[in-house]
Amino acid sequence: MSAPRMNNPAQVLPDSMTAILGLIKSIRKAGVEDATLELVHLRASQINGCGPCLDASARAAQKAGVSEERIFSVGAWRETPFYSDAERAALALAEHVTRLADREDAVPDAVWNEAAKHYDEQQLAALVLQIGVVNLFNRLNASTRQQAGQAW
Repeated sequence: MSAPRMNNPAQVLPDSMTAILGLIKSIRKAGVEDATLELVHLRASQINGCGPCLDASARAAQKAGVSEERIFSVGAWRETPFYSDAERAALALAEHVTRLADREDAVPDAVWNEAAKHYDEQQLAALVLQIGVVNLFNRLNASTRQQAGQAW
């Protein structure tokens, strides 16, 4: 494990953290359950291998009432019975938005349409923004080698 290369960029430029926190506040007001937002955070962070985000997300998921079995199995959400259809749609969307370059049609209509069955436009906007913010933090943390468990 390497030492961080620098302080987290969002801390180095405090106005950026203020803007990101404002975006997160907006996302939280859109009507998507906190548990779903945290599962999406956890799954995208697993895909990107972001230790600090996995640590923070697992803790936030517990705080939002997500059971340990759901936290531990989110990487295998397709093979476990622990998630609602709406959560499954959000997790599929998270995977596709996180892995944009893996396929020509980054987010296939079938994935989008399944999410749209469960979430209205405002909630879909919140999910897409949540996935984007998580991916932003994953990239900030990975590129600067931030460590899990260290307070900001």
